[in-house]
Amino acid sequence: MGILRSLRYASASSLRARWHEKTSSFNSEALRHLLDHDNHSERDRFWEGAKGNELMVPEYNISIAEEREMALKRLKYFCDHNFISVFDFKKNPLKVFMAHELASAIDSSMATKMTVQFNLFGGTVLKLGTERHHEILKGIDTLEDVGCFGLTELGYGNNAVEMETTATYAQSSQSLTINTPNPLAQKYWITNGAVHAHHCVVFAQLIVNNVNQGIHAILVPIRDRNLSPMPGVTIEDMGHKMGMNGVDNAKLTFRNVQVPQTNLLNRYSDISPEGEFSSVISNGRKRFLTVADQLLSGRLCIASGSMMGSKVALAIAVKYAATRLAVGATGKSDEPILSYQLQQNAITPLVARTIALNIGLNFAKTNWSQQSQAEDSSKHAEIVTQCCVMKPLVTWNLEEVASVCRERCGGQGYLSCNRFGVAIASAHAGMTAEGDNAVLMQKATKERLTEFAKSPMSPKAPETSSKVTSLSNLIYLLQQREFLLNMQLGQAMQSVFGDKEAMFDTWMYKSSDVIQSAAVAYGERLVGEWALDTLASNTEVENKEVLEQLISLYLIHCLTQNLEFYLLHNLINLEQGSLLKHTHLELVRSLSPHLLQIVDGFGIPNELLYAPIANEWEKFNSADNQGEIKKSPYM
Repeated sequence: MGILRSLRYASASSLRARWHEKTSSFNSEALRHLLDHDNHSERDRFWEGAKGNELMVPEYNISIAEEREMALKRLKYFCDHNFISVFDFKKNPLKVFMAHELASAIDSSMATKMTVQFNLFGGTVLKLGTERHHEILKGIDTLEDVGCFGLTELGYGNNAVEMETTATYAQSSQSLTINTPNPLAQKYWITNGAVHAHHCVVFAQLIVNNVNQGIHAILVPIRDRNLSPMPGVTIEDMGHKMGMNGVDNAKLTFRNVQVPQTNLLNRYSDISPEGEFSSVISNGRKRFLTVADQLLSGRLCIASGSMMGSKVALAIAVKYAATRLAVGATGKSDEPILSYQLQQNAITPLVARTIALNIGLNFAKTNWSQQSQAEDSSKHAEIVTQCCVMKPLVTWNLEEVASVCRERCGGQGYLSCNRFGVAIASAHAGMTAEGDNAVLMQKATKERLTEFAKSPMSPKAPETSSKVTSLSNLIYLLQQREFLLNMQLGQAMQSVFGDKEAMFDTWMYKSSDVIQSAAVAYGERLVGEWALDTLASNTEVENKEVLEQLISLYLIHCLTQNLEFYLLHNLINLEQGSLLKHTHLELVRSLSPHLLQIVDGFGIPNELLYAPIANEWEKFNSADNQGEIKKSPYM
């Protein structure tokens, strides 16, 4: 009875230490190094500087105005301490993504303001502008010049190429006049626009000599230094949202707003002093894709932040589950809920998938960064497709991780201070921003199908006969699913080839499920191959077995989620299907004792998780704290 009582009243840290005793040696630091991937010293510098910094401590029961100012102050901290710079796109692109990861560990609203300020606004000025625009870049780094990105309109989101905002050139004044012709053309969901932005990169149909030259980007002042709107600019606050209210979103309307012609971001297109338009890009659609190219790195920024969100949520849930005692075999509350199969089956596959996606995202970020620095376009289409598929997979993962972890933490998970609500809201924002997930998956399938049609080769089966659960067979099955879905879709499109109306009808009205499934199959296969490449090159003997189990669980989880497909297409038989399900359960059971060490490998210092249930939650509840961690000790 004394042992039971000592367990019941043990501190959370001692209960976690007891859980650690169940496991063999596992090198959490080596896992952290693998998942962090790059800029290790900068990451360490941030974590050390954030410890004990009151600015980083979240507050919940505050006004929207306070939340917005807090997000800006936190972003200023990142700027002042050189954790991000718009010049990183030239010097160290991976540092940009690192900054989004670290920001998201603290405040997803701040991370959203960051991605607009540095990627969408700053990156566009850097890459589409020329020397005459670059004087503003230093102000972007210091936040003296806060900007926003005016692409989306009320009536035009994923179909932004049809936007209605106009920028009309006048030769007499050598100026551009920006106009919003109707309510559907107002710029919508403009982050930083409601309160903080001085400038906006406005995307508009460029009219020169009565000819529409397609969409171009123009740098437009929207506020003066006193933050008063400029003449002709109407700024409307979009108000309270379902989450992330530290982001100041606006609707922008322009009425005869005149700016110098030199405000046209002119790296690819320009207007001569004589009023002649010229462009190195041949047609309007290609110009749009070029000027909107910063959305590509934006998808990786969002994925980076969402990846950190998943790791934070899993770390909190696992740390709590190792200390929350419930009924055990004795009939007393002496068993951590993390030992229950219910808890393990819910959380462990999500840990495995998050690690696999983390590895995949690292590959995608590296590929984009190398191409960006080399200015090599030979693999651009391939990298576009990788970015288009990774953002949906990672943000959908965050939504499921946050929802499942919230539920598995019971009532504690419903408290704002334990952070799952913020993660759920962040996931939904990420699923829509920089391209709706399902639309991006449609684009990924279109690009993949184009490549597939050139050489529709069936995947090669493993050379040696082995169990269906071997790594080589698991990846082969993922390859086969992708192949068969592309064959099905390709045959459907081929049957109507040449008939434009019938092709649209087949693609948009008859094949949606296959299109989405093909994109998911591509993404899961790609992540699986990258994970296996990483496993093959991993030299940490201590972690080799656990890492292999994690990757196996990810692959088998992908298969069991679509088991009927493999059975219906005779890729496996019933016995093999049963073996996959059984192996899934066995891997969960084998990995679960390591969960605490694995989430420690996510590299987030315990005190910076800022969730009472991840720390000393009984201590936190020993006083009236109103649900605010600033009002009660929890470490």
